[in-house]
Amino acid sequence: MDGMTLQQPVGEAGKKAAARGGAGKPTRLKEHIVEIISDSGEGAQKCGQSLGSIAAQMGNGIWTTEIIPAEIRPPARSVAGASGNRIRIGASRITNGGDKTDMVVAFNEQVLLGRVRAGELKPGCTILLESMWRSHKDAAVCASYVETYSRLVAAGYRVFEVPMEQECRALSSMDPKRGKNMFALGMLCRLYSFDLKLAADQIVLTFGKKDRSIVDNNIKLLEGGHRWAQEHLDFCYAIPAVRSTEPQVVVNGNTALALGTLASGMEICAMYPITPATSASHYLAEVFEKVGGIVHQAEDEIAACAFAVGASYAGKCAITITSGPGYSLKQEAIGLAVMAEIPLVVVNVQRGGPSTGQPTKMEQGDMLTAIFGSHGDAPKIVMAPGTIEECFYSVITARRIAETFNMVVVILTDAGLATSQQPFPRPMFDENWMAPPVDQSPVPPGAKPYAWDETTGLSRRFKPGQPGGMHTLTGLAHDSDSHVAYDPTINEQTLRFRSLKLAAFQKTLKPPKIFGASKGDLLVIGWGSTKGAIEEAVEGLQAEGHKVSSLHLQFLQPMAPGIKEAMRGFKKVMTVEGNWSDRPDDKIIDETNRRYSALATLLRARYLVDVDCFSEVCGQSIKPSTIRRAVLEKLKKNGKGA
Repeated sequence: MDGMTLQQPVGEAGKKAAARGGAGKPTRLKEHIVEIISDSGEGAQKCGQSLGSIAAQMGNGIWTTEIIPAEIRPPARSVAGASGNRIRIGASRITNGGDKTDMVVAFNEQVLLGRVRAGELKPGCTILLESMWRSHKDAAVCASYVETYSRLVAAGYRVFEVPMEQECRALSSMDPKRGKNMFALGMLCRLYSFDLKLAADQIVLTFGKKDRSIVDNNIKLLEGGHRWAQEHLDFCYAIPAVRSTEPQVVVNGNTALALGTLASGMEICAMYPITPATSASHYLAEVFEKVGGIVHQAEDEIAACAFAVGASYAGKCAITITSGPGYSLKQEAIGLAVMAEIPLVVVNVQRGGPSTGQPTKMEQGDMLTAIFGSHGDAPKIVMAPGTIEECFYSVITARRIAETFNMVVVILTDAGLATSQQPFPRPMFDENWMAPPVDQSPVPPGAKPYAWDETTGLSRRFKPGQPGGMHTLTGLAHDSDSHVAYDPTINEQTLRFRSLKLAAFQKTLKPPKIFGASKGDLLVIGWGSTKGAIEEAVEGLQAEGHKVSSLHLQFLQPMAPGIKEAMRGFKKVMTVEGNWSDRPDDKIIDETNRRYSALATLLRARYLVDVDCFSEVCGQSIKPSTIRRAVLEKLKKNGKGA
């Protein structure tokens, strides 16, 4: 209990749940955030994912966020070992994880303490706490539970003790540790007025590959939890929902990337397992062969990238998926693809760094590495989806760009998008998404493998097997015949042509749209997964009369036209990012030595505009309320605050 930080009491004391009859009319809410947390392996994540899917089928907006411990299997009942899911449920579309939590279902008090100490719970948060620990045979465990419960109550949390294990044992012969999550799901379906039939169907979908007896047992536990909550808890909620008129899919960012890979027509994914990117390959491994694709698990990150480069050279663009440490290892092979002008799609699901860093935590620290990484000048196109839906379409777009311009295209997502779920309209397949057949037509006599266009830097790509197209591929400096060339003039010329391709691509981009008015006091610029939180914060400030707008960048290298003109419409500009920037109030920091966040650094250098920044690197997605405070502080400094 040492170091436990609790809020001051806010009123109502905790409660032991006792039979009191069902709740009356549900309390109508605009939105609610609930967490289910447990030790690893107790199924809290599956419970949360199922709840999110049920809510989406009901017609609610949702955003789920996985709560993942840093260790693969931390000790049971440890403060740092909380594993589970956080679900934001709304009456309209939800674009981010929101702010603090309204209700928690906790399988023990220790994992709950981790969330309390992290400041994730609202004052007066409702807590449904497994009560088995109150009478545990280990006196120390019992004492810890009683002390924690008492302090939570004193701090004003609404604590309801729930005999989950006891109830599960009475309902089923299953190990309660493997069934408690479905009992909790049943309770939550009752508390949020969700259709129990939909919940049962979700269980059938989730456990459909297992023996029917397992499915039946889980449904029995679901119904038991629903019944228990109806009989013992005197509150419940209703969040208005409107079912979509068009089919929706509910997937996380990694699954969206995998689906995008299928839809793009790429046939090779080469990768080495790395958190938090691995689940993309898990999904692909299950389905890719059905459409003629192959997932190649290499012996290491370098081999995975080299395999993808070789597969792309053979005729069809390939993809390699990794995270920050893996991207660092791939740099030399990526440089080979740049030098040889071989199309390649590289996905970097960013995590906390440097080194091993925080494997399960969110960060946006790899932008500058993606743009400027590798020795020498190695131009790459870098893009960053801002939503889970954009994760899907970004892969299709990246493949088309890579093959059109014979370039490496890097997609930057992060752990926040990778593990979060959100419904979006089911994509309607378009044949134009698919890669064309491999060109095996004869190469015209006299054609050269690098016949660079003087204006665009583009050249026709020769593919193995094309008659008349034989040449030696090299990662060394080379001339238009692909002959090794150390002539300084030729080297400079080839650098110029590879750079011109970036400019040629930039000419195809449209100016990004401003969210809000085109003129005002402050423009907030972001990229990647911060999109939903930034726009929610900005929209709230706009409603209060503040002259604030936002701009979100999908392409980071090259940047789209119109950005400088957009910034000119505002008195001040700031970025909001999940990477490091020095704090101006640190005594040693001044304008001559301050490090700005990544996007702010790029904008300041390219457009010579005084762009300020706010950044947070706490291992989790930046909350709308945090952005709101940062924006209000910036407005206040400029004399525009309330």
